Amino acid sequence: MTQRTLDAVQAALAAEHAAVYAYGVIGARVAKPRAADARAAYYSHRARRDALSRTVRDLGAEPVPADAGYALPFPVTDSAAAVRLAAVIEERVAGVYGDVVRAATGAQRREAAGALREAAVRAVRWRGGSVAFPGLAERSAP
Repeated sequence: MTQRTLDAVQAALAAEHAAVYAYGVIGARVAKPRAADARAAYYSHRARRDALSRTVRDLGAEPVPADAGYALPFPVTDSAAAVRLAAVIEERVAGVYGDVVRAATGAQRREAAGALREAAVRAVRWRGGSVAFPGLAERSAP
């Protein structure tokens, strides 16, 4: 594994830490009909975070730690804001996994592509629509 790949995996781990934190906020504010979606996403991000931590350790590096807290992009005071935050988080996670796909090879690349796909699908479900190239910010702008 190259340093570029390790850096991309560490960035994905940092994004998963942030996603786990954000879904704690989302789960506290989202309306009951979307609570199961928030819980499923929370558990998915925790599992990905834990797997990435193991990957980094297996590569002989120290996993990037979670921050004590994260600045949210906007106040989350109601269910509508929680849903918007979930879409933003999933888009960001898809973006960092796009970086891993570009940097990695083999099984790691396939795993990152799967994570990108899962985040993009969750973003669509939260947002109610899709972007042309999820995870590729340079291609999704008009």
